[in-house]
Amino acid sequence: MSNKSEQMARVRSRNTAPEVALRSFLTQRGVRYRLHRQDLPGRPDVFVPRLQLALFVNGCFWHGHDCPRGRPPASNVEFWTAKIARNVERDAAVQRALTERGIQARVLWTCRPDEFEIVADEIGERYRSAG
Repeated sequence: MSNKSEQMARVRSRNTAPEVALRSFLTQRGVRYRLHRQDLPGRPDVFVPRLQLALFVNGCFWHGHDCPRGRPPASNVEFWTAKIARNVERDAAVQRALTERGIQARVLWTCRPDEFEIVADEIGERYRSAG
């Protein structure tokens, strides 16, 4: 890999391993969902229509999470700081827009994959009781 730009360009935004893991946990619990709904703000990674619940599986680096993985690189700091700040602002705007539509939004961080199964359990219980 010759430079950081090429490396960053290879990062996928859909169907990442953490996202696929979450979907697997939801499927195991009988939760029906839709993927990447383009008609919703932010195109949630997973949308559960019955619960009006949007799930986002956010990468720590790209979304400015306060964890070791969320730190900007040491080079080109000004560029990355501005880019990540814009992403954080956009995420907040998406959350507000979903709330205005009566949709609950939940963010899961890729640094915490152990929480995915716990969240899927909670959603599964809500899903069964809402049916």
